Amino acid sequence: MSALSESLASVSLGDVPLAQSLSRVTEIARSAIPHTEATSITLMRGNDPFTVSYSGQLASDADELQYQRGYGPCMDAARAGLTLVVHDMSTDDRWPDYARQAAERGALSSLSVPLPFQGATIGGLNNYATTRKAFSDEDVAVAEEVAAFVAIAVANADAMARAVDTAEQMRTAMASRAVIEQAKGVLMERHKVTPEDAFTMLTHASQRTNTKLRTIAETLVFTGQLP
Repeated sequence: MSALSESLASVSLGDVPLAQSLSRVTEIARSAIPHTEATSITLMRGNDPFTVSYSGQLASDADELQYQRGYGPCMDAARAGLTLVVHDMSTDDRWPDYARQAAERGALSSLSVPLPFQGATIGGLNNYATTRKAFSDEDVAVAEEVAAFVAIAVANADAMARAVDTAEQMRTAMASRAVIEQAKGVLMERHKVTPEDAFTMLTHASQRTNTKLRTIAETLVFTGQLP
């Protein structure tokens, strides 16, 4: 296992917040690519990019220049799934307005690598340097290894978040059903009605007062009165 692989393997993905894990990965990437002076991770939500982590103010500034314009190497890498190297911002003509302003801020070259996951691209790993022609083929290979790790970390975190949301929704639904059943029992005992009639009484109260059914049921259970 390479030193880079060992460093990435040491990053905890399950026990700490995603932002903390990605901050550590960003530092590893910055250190692993010799001429990188600033590194950032861009994630895409639909067509909207945002920087989730960065090491070095230059990376944040260069990312923002691209977000404001809606184009640039980090955004194109994230959207198209392409590795893009800018050897000289002062002469690159692919994004002339962005490149000129990036060079004015000190970013003279960059390396942007997509974050691949299950055939799609979910963002990009961006590296910036204050020298021209800073990034070699070896640097590209290192950046792509880090990017693959970042993509898995982000995808796993998203999956965990969705699982937590689903579990919370299930708990809420079960709690709602439980209190509604309690309220039905109160009405059945008090008015000697069937479960169906008790539920109808609850729904009528909900519609009459424009109040959620669960709230009506909770009020009845805790106060003994229908609103």
